[in-house]
Amino acid sequence: MHSLAHPTLRGAIALAALSAFAPPVHADIALLGSASIPGTATDKSGLTGTYTLGGTDIKAQLGAFGSGIAYIGSGNQYVAVNDRGFSNGEAHYDDRIQIFEILTNAAAKTVTPTLLKTVLLRDEQGRPFTGFSGNIGTAAPRLDPEGVRVSRDGNLFISDEYGPSIYEFAPSGKRIRTLQIPAKFAIAHPDADGDKESQGNTTGRVANRGMEGLAITPDGSKLYGILQSPLLQDHALSSDFKKDGVNNRILCCDLKTNKTREFLYPMDDKKNGVNEILAVNDHQFLAIERDGKGATDAGFKKIFLIDIAGATDISSIASLPPSGAPDGVKPVRKSLFIDLLSPKFGLATPDFPEKIEGIAFGPDAAKGKHQLIVTSDNDLISTQPSWFYVFTFDDGDLKITPQKIDKAFAPKG
Repeated sequence: MHSLAHPTLRGAIALAALSAFAPPVHADIALLGSASIPGTATDKSGLTGTYTLGGTDIKAQLGAFGSGIAYIGSGNQYVAVNDRGFSNGEAHYDDRIQIFEILTNAAAKTVTPTLLKTVLLRDEQGRPFTGFSGNIGTAAPRLDPEGVRVSRDGNLFISDEYGPSIYEFAPSGKRIRTLQIPAKFAIAHPDADGDKESQGNTTGRVANRGMEGLAITPDGSKLYGILQSPLLQDHALSSDFKKDGVNNRILCCDLKTNKTREFLYPMDDKKNGVNEILAVNDHQFLAIERDGKGATDAGFKKIFLIDIAGATDISSIASLPPSGAPDGVKPVRKSLFIDLLSPKFGLATPDFPEKIEGIAFGPDAAKGKHQLIVTSDNDLISTQPSWFYVFTFDDGDLKITPQKIDKAFAPKG
């Protein structure tokens, strides 16, 4: 297994800066194949026994790792991050990441994922992170991982929906840094009960809809995070605590100076959520936006191409309207890249998952086709598999001008 600490990008996709934004052409985007892992599979954590919640939640159960995925930059290896575990944070789940090898065969249209390693997450003192929602103000803090990206030196940035926070971890699973996030994103009164938490705060993120997706720019200088839904002060909820607003925020963190910027991302529907963001270059990104339904009830599972070039920094705006941009504010530009429910892909079936949450570029496939890996989060429900979908596309689908890897995203050293 290649070391996560020293990634290389031989054979990796290199997505170059675009000279100007233009609506993409989608004729060549294809589904290479898909694969699933049973919800009853186990990981390589070495944990034994079950959690006390019901006594049936196996500590080493493999699942929920589709919350976030990132290409390590070596061979066909990826890091995937599990969310907070069983039963919406009711179990004292040990937070962890998974290292997968994902092999694809374009001719046979096969996708073969193999689990290589499981790494448990710890804080600076070596205390285990837990997904238990009741761990508030305790020595072992609660952590709900949702997004993951690999830095140029091989460390991992992981988003925490509870905070909302963004942490940097060493490949060993030890936290080494906490990024500075503007105070407007935090809540004043955390609570183990999500409904009580949302009702007991007037500012900050909505319970269980905090920092979701992460993207790192090709030069490794900036990290972008996106919330699952608008902040409370941005009219996320109505007076009866129903989803209301569509104006979401993207946060940009300069990893050297700690300076931040914010951009307005308008969701297509107030019932949707945003689950991931992936950098194409220093100003364009792919973003997952979806509804909360699965199987044949699923109605909205889309990946958008967004562009922050020319978008207004809204850091100084304390409150956004429920819809529509404030005067003088330009939101990010947004166009459809992939509709996962399009008949051309044949995915709108009774086994299609609700929670499409992870995306990552991988090594190029045959004939120079680029690969996009899409993953699902099964919430550790043993009767539901975890899915991998692999799409292929050409430079023209994103209007990309190819660029050498050593200039686009070469690791330090």
